[in-house]
Amino acid sequence: MILINLLPHREEKRKRRKAAFFVGLGMSFAVGLLASAFIYLLLQQLTAAQAERNDYLKAEITKLDAQIKDIATLRAEIEALRARQRAVENLQSDRNTPVHLLNELAKFTPEGVFLQSVRQANKAVVVTGVAASNERVSEILRNLSRAEWVENPELVEIKVAPVNPRDPRRLFDFSLKVGIKSVTPEPAPGAASAPAKKS
Repeated sequence: MILINLLPHREEKRKRRKAAFFVGLGMSFAVGLLASAFIYLLLQQLTAAQAERNDYLKAEITKLDAQIKDIATLRAEIEALRARQRAVENLQSDRNTPVHLLNELAKFTPEGVFLQSVRQANKAVVVTGVAASNERVSEILRNLSRAEWVENPELVEIKVAPVNPRDPRRLFDFSLKVGIKSVTPEPAPGAASAPAKKS
């Protein structure tokens, strides 16, 4: 026996397809919504983690800035202490300079030369005196060129001294200039470099 379906089957298929379309559309929308929510939450978590790392880095940078300021302050203090140390060393070395200078002048002044004054300005010393002849002045210049504590002796002026009626000898007033040598000390252990100082 043959069964014939006389119901409107096309409309039923259309309804089923329509329902299936809407179900698929709803499911796609739900899946899309869930995916969007998951991506949003993931981005929020990554943003929060990055913000936390940024805050940590800012805190560490602030600490490092404070340490850098402390280091700069310590360097300034170290430089001030080194400057004081150099000043004390220079004072220590300079206190013996006049003794050495006078000793050299006494040692290298020949007979017939009389020193009248010794004036020091920085590292230059001007010596004035009276000599019995020009040769005596030349001799003191030659002698001072071999001295250990003075350098670069040069004649500034020489002239005939005013005639004294009681003393018939002919004398010469002279003025010469010498430099004081700087003696470099041996560097202290652990010091990067020591300044040159005079003894």
